[in-house]
Amino acid sequence: MEPQKKLINSAEGCVDEALSGLVRASGGLSLLRGHRVVLRSDLDTLRGKVALLSGGGSGHEPAHAGYVGAGMLSAAVAGAVFASPPPASVLAAVLCLHNAGASGVLLIVTNYTGDRLNFGLAVEQARKHGVAVEMVIVAEDCAFDRPSKAGRRGLCGTILIHKLAGALAEEGCSLDEIVSKVTEVLKGIGTLGVCLSPCSVPGCLPSFDLPPGDMELGLGIHGEPGIKRSKVASADEVVKTMIDHMTNSDSQSHLPLKPGDSVVVCVNNLGALSCLEMAVVTRAAIMCLESQGMVVARVMSGSFMTSLEMAGVSLTLMKANQEILKLFDAKTSAPAWPNLSSVCVSGRSYITDAPVVITRPQDDTQREGPLSPVMLNALERVCSTLLEKQEELNSLDRAAGDGDCGNTHAQAARAIQEWLQHHVVPGCPGQLLSVLAGLVQEKMGGSSGALYSLFLTAAAGHVTEGRSDAAAWAGAMHAGTQAMRRYGGADPGDRTMLDALCPAVDELMKLTTAPLSGQMAVLQAAVQKAVAGAESTRNLTARAGRASYIAAERVTRPDPGAVAVAAIFRAVLESLEGQK
Repeated sequence: MEPQKKLINSAEGCVDEALSGLVRASGGLSLLRGHRVVLRSDLDTLRGKVALLSGGGSGHEPAHAGYVGAGMLSAAVAGAVFASPPPASVLAAVLCLHNAGASGVLLIVTNYTGDRLNFGLAVEQARKHGVAVEMVIVAEDCAFDRPSKAGRRGLCGTILIHKLAGALAEEGCSLDEIVSKVTEVLKGIGTLGVCLSPCSVPGCLPSFDLPPGDMELGLGIHGEPGIKRSKVASADEVVKTMIDHMTNSDSQSHLPLKPGDSVVVCVNNLGALSCLEMAVVTRAAIMCLESQGMVVARVMSGSFMTSLEMAGVSLTLMKANQEILKLFDAKTSAPAWPNLSSVCVSGRSYITDAPVVITRPQDDTQREGPLSPVMLNALERVCSTLLEKQEELNSLDRAAGDGDCGNTHAQAARAIQEWLQHHVVPGCPGQLLSVLAGLVQEKMGGSSGALYSLFLTAAAGHVTEGRSDAAAWAGAMHAGTQAMRRYGGADPGDRTMLDALCPAVDELMKLTTAPLSGQMAVLQAAVQKAVAGAESTRNLTARAGRASYIAAERVTRPDPGAVAVAAIFRAVLESLEGQK
């Protein structure tokens, strides 16, 4: 097994380069020469106030350097990846803050042996230099029912202490006052994590093995073992399991919560969850807490204390009163702190009524006519054909897109079939086309839904109950095709559905002059043109649609949209031939 690929220059230089990148991008930060220490660039504003210092191993970005700024940390010390920083750098940071005129320095340290030792040594050394310095240990992990002598680990709850302590320091509180208040707040903070995959230190193999489909509950942010492995469950189930474990009074590490308690919720991405997954987990956390009678006062969701590329999430809950919320809401210039609302989450109306719209065509009452049976048979044949071709179209789309072309066409077919169960086919062809346009727009989705809806909407105005001869249908097809080209931006030869549609419609335009006896032959020829056009896309270079972003040599099969159009034309022809 090879080490996980990472977008870095070297394993040896990645920490220093990452710190440099953060500082260069943030006007309010600077680096302490000769040390991995990030400082506020306005140290002169600390005079007479308590300065805050934190830090730890790298790999947890944006913690801790991302929280350096007015209203949060005054400085942060970084070690190598997952390694505690050396005491010499911690001391250098403390002395720098002291020399800037700080009235005292508070060190906020996570409960890991290396951090306690190295920061603790720096504290003792700083006191010899006459610095007023104290250290607060954050140990809010709720994983273990019976923690070992080492105690509970420090996790993402640490950044909440950064925030509250920073606000207190800005208010001018003394060092002893800040220590007293955050120590009390820590009693009401708990964190628990779950992961779906391990992480790996640059240049090394993954920190542990986790079989596909498994998840681990209660792990540490360096890949330390958790308390339980199980199969991956739904987001709602995982979140409920986490909150139940965190608040289980049988555990010595539990967070004592009761109905009516107000909480701040931090949903922390451990590194590799998508924003979509994070939003789903965030919703689940809010819903679960509210269902248990808690008042969710604030929510922060994002990457706050990561574990490199670990796929997982941690939940941090903090009991909150009005004083805590005031400190939490106080402004900060720290680059990694999110722009949060100060409105209570629970009880807020979060649904806005949609504007009243014109009745959808598919909801209108329909009246049958002479053409209704013909159009019904054609529709049923088209729907069954698209459902039969679902996997074929998906397979073609996987070569050049996201593999769902068959699914989207099947969604449209099922929507039409469902509509037909409760409605009659109107005698006016234009009315039917408007109905179909509404259905595909609502149910098909994606660019295909928009394109088909454009086609059908533009075509609808060209055929009526009194004008539904072959020439009118040809004009309708031409109008629909022109609308697709105008708004979609593609042309024949771009390897899209137009490569099947345009030659077929060009052939259909011959219906404007063809005698009645020759109309079926024109339709047959149009189908042949559609099939040939679809097949021709095999040799075309995509210049529109998602396939245009893929190297031409990788796209060697026919365009799925064009194949679908050809199949629709053939289905209509077979339906009409069967009714002769």
